[in-house]
Amino acid sequence: MNAKNLSRRRFLELVGAAGGATAVYQTSMALGLMQETGAPANLDLLNVSRAKKTVVLLGAGISTLNIAYELERAGYDCRIIEASHRIGGRVLTLRSGDMVDELGNKQICRFDDEPHLYFNAGAARIPGHHQRALHYCKVLGVELEIMANDNRRAYTQEPDAFGGRPIQKREYMADARGFMSELVYKAVDKNAFDQPMSNEDRERMLQFAISFGDLDPNGLYKGSNRAGYATGGFRKAGELKGTLNFSEILNSNFWRYGMHFAETEDWAAPLMTPVGGMDNVVKAFLRKLRTPITLNAQVQSIMLRDKGVDIVYNHKGKQHMITADYCFNSIPAHFIAGIHNNFPKDYAAGLASLSRGHLSKIGLQMSKRFWEDEEIYGGITSTSQEIGEIWYPSHGIFKQKGIVLGAYLFGFSRRTRAPSNFFEKMTPEERIRFAGEQGNNIHKGYSSYIENGVSIPWGRMNHMMGCGSGWTDEVRAQYFSRLQNPEGRHYMIGDQISYHSSWQEGAFASAEFALQDLDKRVRAEMAAMTGAS
Repeated sequence: MNAKNLSRRRFLELVGAAGGATAVYQTSMALGLMQETGAPANLDLLNVSRAKKTVVLLGAGISTLNIAYELERAGYDCRIIEASHRIGGRVLTLRSGDMVDELGNKQICRFDDEPHLYFNAGAARIPGHHQRALHYCKVLGVELEIMANDNRRAYTQEPDAFGGRPIQKREYMADARGFMSELVYKAVDKNAFDQPMSNEDRERMLQFAISFGDLDPNGLYKGSNRAGYATGGFRKAGELKGTLNFSEILNSNFWRYGMHFAETEDWAAPLMTPVGGMDNVVKAFLRKLRTPITLNAQVQSIMLRDKGVDIVYNHKGKQHMITADYCFNSIPAHFIAGIHNNFPKDYAAGLASLSRGHLSKIGLQMSKRFWEDEEIYGGITSTSQEIGEIWYPSHGIFKQKGIVLGAYLFGFSRRTRAPSNFFEKMTPEERIRFAGEQGNNIHKGYSSYIENGVSIPWGRMNHMMGCGSGWTDEVRAQYFSRLQNPEGRHYMIGDQISYHSSWQEGAFASAEFALQDLDKRVRAEMAAMTGAS
């Protein structure tokens, strides 16, 4: 291959073929194609209590709560305006009696009123390297627990592979690596490489193949206890399972995506989640805040002034106006064009260029924790069916009932990889029924255990109409810096203005950048005023 003609994309494909998703991620970082979240900044904002600086914050998501918390401590006078009936944005934990505010399809959560029966319909996981999210959990006293994201006893299931039957991930992965290692062993054994290997390298490579694939001493793969035993293993010697058909393994798609998902930065163990629900992060911020929050208030106008920002909003049928020194705006970018404003054309064009995500989740209350009878405690089953994934709760083990995530559509079809808003076209009842029918292909009698459920198609949720903002490479190159930096005294914030869209860490990182910029300019202004006097 001609190295001069080797594109970055092709290079990453080769890296992925050799080392999986983790290798791709780390190589992307090395090439400068992704940004690390990095360590949180040591925010030491100038106290402005005597200057009476005023700030209005639009939207009451995590980035807004973060900024209000820090600005309050520095003496700023803050006010939060939120369009919906609730605080938290896409941090949404549903419990008995909660309302799901979907456009045209309002639902009431019918889960039993028990502490362990809740559903994180938005943010659900905190990876171990999301240092800002973990920092605020620690500072605010949010108790965390380990969440089982990857469980090799859970399943992979595809209608077009293995006759549609579910296969334990441990069995699939052990056999896939075993067969591939056997091929490597044979290639090394015959010295079938372009460049000759030393005897020492050759021997080490053979031993590596044996260890990685659990081959026999002759370099053949005949099964592995990594796939689990067919029988025995305790009172009597374990009997290995028969191996899967290698052609069927290659015919499936699990090796393309799901096989390596738990090795990526954001999904690698350990993952954490707040005890009792992700909204405990929101509640922890609220316990510390004095800032008034006005709910059910729709912003109608954002007008930039030389020394401030004017905000007009509607609340209970009446118009109100706030004039503040600074504005932090977490309203989804795709709404901004519909709000009267005087933004410069290029700034407005940048906001309009972001696409909205079509992520959907379905939560199901199960009458029995049948998955524990199958020795599954937490983790995720992957399927190429439209439901995408089934999550088993890591909490409430041995309770009678549990809440299962019965579908997780990332906004694209698992079969075609094309953009999809599949569940948005259904009624809530149709979604629950559909999720049950597809779950039957994985667990026998799955749908019979469903007592009730809720569905959250974020592309139809009032005041959201999307989940995460899509940036193409071209749009990011043209507009990211423009939107990350303030326009006058107006800051766009939220995970939408980060390299980690749809993650709380992205929201915290965006808030941090805006706070640092504000503090720098306020210090300069205060110094100039002191010098002038």
